[in-house]
Amino acid sequence: MRIRLPQPELSSPRLRLREVRSEDAPALFAIHSDPQVMRYWSYPAWTELAQAEAKVADIQRQRREQDILIWAIADAQSDRLIGSSAVFALNPDQGRAEIGYSLHRDWHGRGLASEALRLILGYLFDGLQLRRVEADTDPRNTASCHLLEKLGFVREGLLRERWFVNGELCDTAFYGLLRRDFIRN
Repeated sequence: MRIRLPQPELSSPRLRLREVRSEDAPALFAIHSDPQVMRYWSYPAWTELAQAEAKVADIQRQRREQDILIWAIADAQSDRLIGSSAVFALNPDQGRAEIGYSLHRDWHGRGLASEALRLILGYLFDGLQLRRVEADTDPRNTASCHLLEKLGFVREGLLRERWFVNGELCDTAFYGLLRRDFIRN
C-alpha cells in the first residue's frame, strides 16, 4: 500500500502554489498550446482544449495514486493558473526526485519561475528531507538552463538525441541539485 505524501499549499507575496483544479484546464491549455512555450518540451503543443481537460484528470488521478506532486502556479491576487510544476520519479527511500516546470509566456521575465521553484525545492529538501533533485532540459533552452544554475543545479551530463519531437531529434542537458547546494535566495 502506498503512503500518500502531503502536497501543501505554498505561497509567497506574488504566488500561490496549490493543487490543480478542473477549472484550470483553459489556463493550462493556454500554456501548453503555445508553440513558443512548448518549443523545448518532450511533446508538441496541444491543439485542443480536450487535451488540457484530459491532463487535469490525469493529474488528479496521479495525486490519488501518489505517483507525482503537481502544483498549479497561480497569481496570488487572482488565483489564476499561470504555470505548473511537477515533482515526479519521487523516491523518498533514495532521497531523490525529478522536477519540471512551465510558465505562461506573458509571465516570463519576472522571476516567478525562480520564486515558485524555490518554494517547491524548499519543501522537498526541508519537508520531505530529499537530498537530490534532478531536472532535464533541452540545452538550447538557455533561459531554463540559467534558471536551474541560478538555483544551484549543476549540469551533470548531456543525453544526446534523447527526444524526438515535431520531427526533430533533441538532446537533454541533465542537471542535479544536492540539498547542500540549493541557493535559497
